Amino acid sequence: MKPPLPGPADKSLPTPDPKQVQYIRSYGPGRFLISEREWHSPVLVTPPVTYPWTVSRPEDFTLESLAPLREAAIPTEILVLGCGMRAVFVPPDLRAALKAAGMGIEVVDTGSACRIYNVLLAEGRRVAAALIPL
Repeated sequence: MKPPLPGPADKSLPTPDPKQVQYIRSYGPGRFLISEREWHSPVLVTPPVTYPWTVSRPEDFTLESLAPLREAAIPTEILVLGCGMRAVFVPPDLRAALKAAGMGIEVVDTGSACRIYNVLLAEGRRVAAALIPL
């Protein structure tokens, strides 16, 4: 039998305080509970603030639709795009534009995007989530 690896056995992540950062507490059909506020529309979530988002279908996603992220004082390192019920293809030119703006992108369904955002937030990453409700 191999000896245990050094370090703590507990691999749980700290839960951010929803009064200090924007933490996705729950999601469901047509809604998100982010920190202390419920939203019933698409949103852009960043650690300091959540914005209403004008994109209601994945095919309407553009670099211009991310203006609040591009204008933020702290740049976003990773954008998690939640496309609704399932992930969609993001065109290579849009991926290239995001990369040129310094943002990586992960495209997944909305439930996965909420969970990924929270994990990256707990790790202290400069993350944002662009979420279309289920």
